Amino acid sequence: MKTYLPTLFVPHGAPTFALRPGAAGAAMTEAASQLPRPRAIIIISPHWDTEIVTVGHAERLSTIHDFSGFPQELYQLNYPATGCPEGAHEVAAAIAAAGLPVREVTSDGLDHGAWVPLRLMYPEADVPVIPVSLQSHAGVAQAYKLGQALAPLVDKNFLIIGSGNITHNLRDYMIARQNGGQIPSYVRDFPEWMATHLHDGDIDSLLHYREQAPDAVNAHPTDEHLLPLYVALGAAGTGADVQRFHAGISDYVLAMDAYAFSPMH
Repeated sequence: MKTYLPTLFVPHGAPTFALRPGAAGAAMTEAASQLPRPRAIIIISPHWDTEIVTVGHAERLSTIHDFSGFPQELYQLNYPATGCPEGAHEVAAAIAAAGLPVREVTSDGLDHGAWVPLRLMYPEADVPVIPVSLQSHAGVAQAYKLGQALAPLVDKNFLIIGSGNITHNLRDYMIARQNGGQIPSYVRDFPEWMATHLHDGDIDSLLHYREQAPDAVNAHPTDEHLLPLYVALGAAGTGADVQRFHAGISDYVLAMDAYAFSPMH
């Protein structure tokens, strides 16, 4: 009997998550260790944001340190990922077949939204990686549709990972830091709303989270860091089993929830 891969949504936190992975990192490492070996990983990070869906088909992917002002040791970290040009062509074909505009490029590499979680989950860098860009301007419905376009690839042993955070408000991080580290209430309330509606399979409410969820606009002043969850959710198909395999808070305002969505077969 074939064992199918789930689709995943994992946190990437602040760049320093790579140095101090803590409980969230341990949960991600453990989750990856329990999975069958994928043919390739399709990763969607909010830090690669383009007008139309773009698929990276480079044979080798550099480690992009797309941040500044952090400890020097962070800039020494490297994730020597290999690409998968043949698989990237299949990914682009699946997206095109779903009616979404798509292009392929020899991408520069992996931003921290991609390499930080991958380094925790696949530290040997022995699974090929295919980066796929996000279209934050197009919102939640398009991210979900992108996931639906990727769904047929689950049966072909591709592991689809969306990387982001369940809450992401950097302005409030600065305020919390100045106020002794008080955690805003929405950092606890919003993730629970998401968890309830994900477990209920309430796609309509999830697609309208900004109108329906408590303090949604505070949780995500802009929603690019939540959109990869919708890609992972869409890729799992309707009726998927939902497992929240980690919940926690980092840096006062970053909910570090991690999810596995197991498709029905």
